[in-house]
Amino acid sequence: MKSFDELSLKEIVNEVKDGCILGVPADYSGVPMEFTKRLIKKGIKDLKLYCLPLTTIQGDMLIGSGCVSEIEAAAVTLGEFGLAPRFSEAVENGSILIKDSTCPALHAQLQATEKSVPFMPLRGVIGSDIQKHRKDWCIIENPMKSSGVLNEPILLLPAVQLDILVFHASCADRNGNIQIGRRRELATLAHASKKVFVTVEKFLDTDFFEDELSAATCLPGLYINGISIVKNGAWPCALPGVYPADNKEIKKYSLAAKTKQGFDDYMNQSLFI
Repeated sequence: MKSFDELSLKEIVNEVKDGCILGVPADYSGVPMEFTKRLIKKGIKDLKLYCLPLTTIQGDMLIGSGCVSEIEAAAVTLGEFGLAPRFSEAVENGSILIKDSTCPALHAQLQATEKSVPFMPLRGVIGSDIQKHRKDWCIIENPMKSSGVLNEPILLLPAVQLDILVFHASCADRNGNIQIGRRRELATLAHASKKVFVTVEKFLDTDFFEDELSAATCLPGLYINGISIVKNGAWPCALPGVYPADNKEIKKYSLAAKTKQGFDDYMNQSLFI
């Protein structure tokens, strides 16, 4: 018997407000695609996407549908199917703000929030074009003189707190703990989010914390604000360990989305079938 109330997908969608910072998992971390389509159908606006560390068809659909005003990511791509066409056009026409970043920087900013500190230091991107164009990042001299290095530059990255995170997972147990496997970046996202909602394939009448192995691969229910069962909720993306990506469908999208009309036709069919 579940010790929590199951939400409907509509209830989760309604938690996302215009202008919020939305956490976006990578395509290998459990992309909530059914949630994304419902969010687009709702007509959400002015989203600020924070991707860890990239997004694929999810981000491209949201951008193409006019839902996004800002995105921070290390990459937006359809992988083997080429560039993300709606994202590429948005960059070219300047319709969204792009905060170019790197995987370590994106993780570091969320880790600062995890630790309740205002910033996190980093080295690797100092002197790069990315660092030069990020006016919200700051370089200081290392204040720890014990390092023995004179005038050593250190990059400080501001803490980022997400308004809401939604991801898809294989299952939840009766206490609302979520099985995330090796995808520990989902834990980082959850720790740095004000609210976390999860769509799952199924509920299991067990407690993941009763077993050492399953305990090590789950996100505790104390971080979760709501769960909904959504079968095939990551389609056409893969849900690792459960089902593969539907490459035929992703290719179909990649070809259709090359033009605004093609994208609109695809989305109209996708949203209303």
